[in-house]
Amino acid sequence: MRAGLLERVEDIPADGWDALGDPRYPFLRHAFLAALAEGGSIGGRSGWQPFIVTLSDARGLAAAAPGWLKPHSYGEFVFDFAWAQAYARHGLQYYPKLVVAAPFTPATGPRLLVRADLDHPTVAPMLLSALAAAADDRGLSSTHVLFPAEADRQVIAAAGETGDDGWLMRRDCQFHWHNRGYAHFEDFLAGFTAEKRKKARRERRRVAEEGITFRTVYGRDAAPAEVLAAWQLHRGTFLRRGQEPYLGLECFRVLARSLGDSLLFKFAERRGAIVAVAVFFVGGDTLYGRYWGAADEFHSLHFETCYHQGIEHCIEHRIARFEPGTQGEHKVARGFVPTLTHSAHRIADPRFRRAIADYLRAEGASVDEYAAGIGEHVPYRQELTP
Repeated sequence: MRAGLLERVEDIPADGWDALGDPRYPFLRHAFLAALAEGGSIGGRSGWQPFIVTLSDARGLAAAAPGWLKPHSYGEFVFDFAWAQAYARHGLQYYPKLVVAAPFTPATGPRLLVRADLDHPTVAPMLLSALAAAADDRGLSSTHVLFPAEADRQVIAAAGETGDDGWLMRRDCQFHWHNRGYAHFEDFLAGFTAEKRKKARRERRRVAEEGITFRTVYGRDAAPAEVLAAWQLHRGTFLRRGQEPYLGLECFRVLARSLGDSLLFKFAERRGAIVAVAVFFVGGDTLYGRYWGAADEFHSLHFETCYHQGIEHCIEHRIARFEPGTQGEHKVARGFVPTLTHSAHRIADPRFRRAIADYLRAEGASVDEYAAGIGEHVPYRQELTP
């Protein structure tokens, strides 16, 4: 195996790259990364500079870690701003740091990408070592692997948390929905307690009484005006938070053209006009909710568009899991259950490593307690509680 480094998206070989990892995971496909680069969301001056560590063999690209040099911590969804502030207070530089992740995507997936004909437990540790060596050669403060799949997490954990050069494991809580083979939405609601079932039906009825209907459009079928409407509506959500969206209009256009059935728009329409949209990505067995926007205020429209419509889509298409994004305890009443997510952190300075390790131990206990507490409030009847 020969280690290498790719520092431009344009240098990523499309066929070789897509032969790595899990092809069902949409957020690290070459088409996804190329769309983000073409739209200016990564590369250039975006703050997501490619730093992709590779391993090659006689057949070509054998493994890769999708790394990014970051001068900030935005768009990651694993928050380390306090760590950066602590470095600054001590006159040290935290940035740039190295992040291994799917850009702007808080969805668990492969991070130590290995070609299918190779043994992942054998090659992934070699890739992890190459990643650490590349970060050390560049003199980076830290390396962060965000939302790794279970196989990758086990490899990182096996590398050890002991000593001053190991990986620190961190966990957080999201809310996911699981398909139990439901025949239709009412079949799903039948598992709720009577009170929660009544509330869910009332929520959906309020949207219908407004005369709002829904239309599903895949990226490959989206007209230019529909892509523009989706982008403008989702941009409004970001603007209300005081920031521009991570993905520009050109990025939306390229994603619709290149991802095809892996990009899904749920348009809410009233009197022939689009009034809201939810933007989803479709994986092999998972629906990912990513963005939302509305032109006006309608009671319960957010819950219907982003959650109920997504659940209906999963039931209709026999999709096993629905990940609607980060945070949001309000998702629990709609049938989502607390689910732990993970990240791994390699801190170069041993003093900060020890301090962060102490912090993560306390934080992890709080996350476990939080998830267990929220789990007591899921809407399912007791005998069906996950």
